[in-house]
Amino acid sequence: MLKVEEQTPVVFSSELLAKFDEVKSRYPEGKHKSALLPLLHLVQAEYLWVSTPAMDKVAEYLNIQPIEVYEVATFYTMYFLKPQGKYALEVCRTGPCCLVGAEKILSHLENRLGVKEGEVTADGLFSFRGVECLAACGFGPVLQISPEYTFYENLTTDSVDKLIEDLKNKS
Repeated sequence: MLKVEEQTPVVFSSELLAKFDEVKSRYPEGKHKSALLPLLHLVQAEYLWVSTPAMDKVAEYLNIQPIEVYEVATFYTMYFLKPQGKYALEVCRTGPCCLVGAEKILSHLENRLGVKEGEVTADGLFSFRGVECLAACGFGPVLQISPEYTFYENLTTDSVDKLIEDLKNKS
């Protein structure tokens, strides 16, 4: 069953549609489906996630079937299929990072933010999740923060606390 927020119709702003048009113009006629990934990034930047109605509107815009958008959005972990915080903290949880404290960082985030993995803080600023390899095995534990995908290495609970405070002050 779809959540209430997923059933709400989506209306893209004229500014977002102008960005869509610019991206679509980069591809030759008949090859506009190639714009799908950057369009999904634009939607996610605007709404902080990619809802089913938003995917349907992207499909309509590109004149493709909705399933073609769903296939892409569900394949790539960079697209959030449920609401996220303004800052989505993604901690590498593969073997090398776990050996140097990734699980401790995930547990610390849960305690520090007061939400479980995949949930959003009450102020809407933060969510976190464990992800597969972030390709920095020698510098773990590591995390990246979307939507800018900034990257942080050699994490400690203290450096995570400072990062959270810096993000709060940035907002």
